[in-house]
Amino acid sequence: MTDPEDLAAGRVRRGRLTVYLGAAPGVGKTYAALDEAHRRLARGTDVVVGLVETHGRSATAAQLDGLEVVPRRVVVHRGAELGELDVAAVLARAPQVVVVDELAHTNAPSTSNEKRWQDVHELLDAGIDVVTTVNVQHLESLNDDVEAITGVRQRETVPDHVVRDAEQIQLVDLAPEALRRRLAHGNVYRAEQIDASLTQYFRIGNLTALRELALLWLADRVDDALTSYRSDHRIQTPWPARERIVVAITGGPEGDTLVRRGARIAQRSAGSELLAVHVLATDGLPSAPPARTAEQRRLVESLGGTFHTVVGEHVATGVVDFARGVNATMIVIGVSRRSRWDELYRESNATEVARLAGMIDVHLVTHEHARTGARRLSRGSALPLRRRAAGWVAAVLGPALLTLGLDTVRDLVSLPTELMLFLATTVLVALIGGRWPAVVSAVAGFLMLNWFFTAPTGRLTVAEPENALALGVFVLVAVGVASVVDLAARRTSEAFRARAEASTLAAVSRSVLAGQDTAGALVARLRETFTLEGVSLLGRAGAGWRVLASDGIDPPTTPEEAQAVVTVDDDRVLGLTGRVLPASDRRVLEAFGSQVGIALEREALRGQAEQARVLSETDATRTALLAAVSHDLRTPLATIRASVDALTSSDLHLDAADRTALVGTLEDSTGRLERLIDNLLDLSRLQTGSVRAVLRPTSLDEVVPFAVEGYPAAAVRLMVADDLPLVRTDPGLLERIIANLVSNAVRHSPPGVAVVVSAQAVAGTIVVRVVDRGPGLPDDLKAHMFTAFQRLGDTSGTGLGLGLAVADGLATAVGASLAVEDTPGGGLTMLVTVPLDTHPTDEVA
Repeated sequence: MTDPEDLAAGRVRRGRLTVYLGAAPGVGKTYAALDEAHRRLARGTDVVVGLVETHGRSATAAQLDGLEVVPRRVVVHRGAELGELDVAAVLARAPQVVVVDELAHTNAPSTSNEKRWQDVHELLDAGIDVVTTVNVQHLESLNDDVEAITGVRQRETVPDHVVRDAEQIQLVDLAPEALRRRLAHGNVYRAEQIDASLTQYFRIGNLTALRELALLWLADRVDDALTSYRSDHRIQTPWPARERIVVAITGGPEGDTLVRRGARIAQRSAGSELLAVHVLATDGLPSAPPARTAEQRRLVESLGGTFHTVVGEHVATGVVDFARGVNATMIVIGVSRRSRWDELYRESNATEVARLAGMIDVHLVTHEHARTGARRLSRGSALPLRRRAAGWVAAVLGPALLTLGLDTVRDLVSLPTELMLFLATTVLVALIGGRWPAVVSAVAGFLMLNWFFTAPTGRLTVAEPENALALGVFVLVAVGVASVVDLAARRTSEAFRARAEASTLAAVSRSVLAGQDTAGALVARLRETFTLEGVSLLGRAGAGWRVLASDGIDPPTTPEEAQAVVTVDDDRVLGLTGRVLPASDRRVLEAFGSQVGIALEREALRGQAEQARVLSETDATRTALLAAVSHDLRTPLATIRASVDALTSSDLHLDAADRTALVGTLEDSTGRLERLIDNLLDLSRLQTGSVRAVLRPTSLDEVVPFAVEGYPAAAVRLMVADDLPLVRTDPGLLERIIANLVSNAVRHSPPGVAVVVSAQAVAGTIVVRVVDRGPGLPDDLKAHMFTAFQRLGDTSGTGLGLGLAVADGLATAVGASLAVEDTPGGGLTMLVTVPLDTHPTDEVA
């Protein structure tokens, strides 16, 4: 049922789709769907059966008792009568719920939709809930797998997204042995089909494999729903609903061992996923030989896993952030290659990952390269390279220059002053270059103070304990200040980044909500924001991919060509090239992907609205045409038939006057019928774009007289001078334009009042005026004058309302224009503006 809020807003709620999914025929999908129909009916829901295939099964047929069944639509195809779902009848019945069996069925050729799932979408769009059934072998993505298992190629398939988008998916499961017993008892197929089915399609191995396919496919759908729920509720803690093994790869020689160990762990649980992640340094430059990383990528993919590359300031943080982002249950990481002495100075990646992982299990793998003394790259600084270089220069030169300066005034300053000056130098170096240059400056200052200014001078010894304490405090304060400066620089960088991300996402959200950005514009903005070389929005096209939108230099055409891939939805991804983005950029990229998805939905809805508008206009045109043709073509035909019958009847004795009158009636009716058919043909040619105007220099003398031919002088009066300049037009089409305007004017003019046709030169054009003294039109109706099948209050019953529409279309074809104005004293004046001839030769327009 439609919600009250939707009714108040004039909207129709889209119906909800419930799918009963089975692994094979005979598991009981249709029975379960009808059982749900009975339950809903008992609760007072309006339920009908749109179409159910019982396949001769008595238990299924018995389930139809008590349910209203909509009669099928009978379609004749190749001499056979086929029963199809009658969508129009269901829409007219307008139930709350309809049961439609066999979602993947292919309709008969003469039906409006090729597939039954398209019929179901029509019902859902009308706000009707649908309960349907489908077997796993009919899912498009599993077609090849099913053929490999059973040896049978399924010709009737349904796109996966149709089933994935269902509100509910109910798995109808039955053990293979139980299904074979059901088949053997004759509860699935007829007796003559049982033996062949048991030995072919319904073998234990086939049924077991199909059952596993159904369970795994449904598990994927459930996992998608879980991911969406966690994202919607901003849940960061991993939920171990499915085993996801993340293998941390450094690009070192131990990578192969880690990948194989991770694959063995993943194989212990059906449906597990293997993901390998390689964290690059902050600058995006590789920290391992690219060839070795490529080999490990191929190894991961050969084992059924996926390889991912992210950029992070800290390796351990990048690995853990990635694992949380994919809802991993375990991280596999190797024992550090660094020596134990190095680990005393800084904890290893493995130790740091275990500390940061939280609820994610960490599996530490030893290998032959463990403890070999290989050092990892140091953490990058948040300061730019230029400042760090300047800091190192200041760390070396600052203490030396200060020492030279103080040596010249040794007798004027004491040790406390010297300590403060060296401390100030260290703080200055920290402000310029960060922590490590400041530490070097502090150590150099300590040595300078000890050697040159602390008694006994010239030796690295300190005579007074107080001076030793002062030197120690100096080093500690210098290092502390340097650390604070470095931390502040990092926090400032993070704050700027967060502000930039928020600003970018706010701008994107505003533009999408306002409907300003298309998917192509968002792709271009994504490339500019992250300074990428190329970005492509890719959509699935059968077994491959097609580019929906792209921007930049040589954008990827498949996910495999991209350096990074962001999922938009089940059928679309963003492929990025140019550089590897940091792990922290994943949330921004995912937000971009969400906005692209919204933009695509907006474009799809806009396209559907435009199609609906066109269909509405087409239906209105068709209705008007049928209504008009039923009268306007019938009237002259009836007159012709009556006149012919009278002239050929042997029972009637007509004199010459009667015969002349009947012949005149025949001529009038035939002429009227001819004009109607000509207008219909002209309108058809205009709508299909098949009108080609041959433009040449033309005199109105060879056009206007022929256009008013057949009208008496009392009905049409010409006022066209002989010396008017030539116009450039198609004389035949211009004649049709003026003839239609004159015909319309004569029909609306009062008896005895002539229509005036005049022409005059005006500013490089000739304006032909057709003036009548009829009732005229109000201003609000003039805008609709040139729309087909619009009579605008004309109740004379003559004409289809095509004349002005055809005239307007032909005028556009010859480069002329039509306009309308009120006639002084009453009536309408139609103006045809035709350009003068300024071309020396003819041409085809």
